[in-house]
Amino acid sequence: MVILALGCISGHKDVSAQDVKAEASVKKTDFSDQSTWVLGYFVRGQITRAPHSEWFTKGYDEYIIDAQVLEKVKTIPQEGLTIRVILGTWCPDSRKQVPRFMKIIDAWQFPEQSLTFIGVDDAKLSPVGEYEKLDIQRVPTFIFYKNNIEAGRIIENPVTSLEQDMVKILTGKE
Repeated sequence: MVILALGCISGHKDVSAQDVKAEASVKKTDFSDQSTWVLGYFVRGQITRAPHSEWFTKGYDEYIIDAQVLEKVKTIPQEGLTIRVILGTWCPDSRKQVPRFMKIIDAWQFPEQSLTFIGVDDAKLSPVGEYEKLDIQRVPTFIFYKNNIEAGRIIENPVTSLEQDMVKILTGKE
């Protein structure tokens, strides 16, 4: 049963059954629903396609990278550097920070094969071997490795900005 309330409208607009049906089809995805979660190792394409493109594309397109700090990022050697991105697609902080992080990664032209994506459930667990050794308490967590040795992490939200925190971790400088 559909009930239409047209009170308090200045000017009259005919509302058709087609209009009501079109509006109903624009329903937002409930990312707290377990059926939408991405768990374990995954590739970037899994969060750039529907339903995750709802948040990924918007966050990616809207983020404005600090150009001055990006120039510092671009001077950081990429050899021997790998990054693990641990996120929960159900988590608002992950849905906010991961697209921003990926925009920086793309601007830096960091090789995709040096990135590892790991999806977790709402208990921050993942069906990945030796996952517990990562000691993930909050998501997203971005872990930077130099020659397989952890150089640092950005946990949940950056201290300054994603790009500035990356510079600090990867250069050891403010």
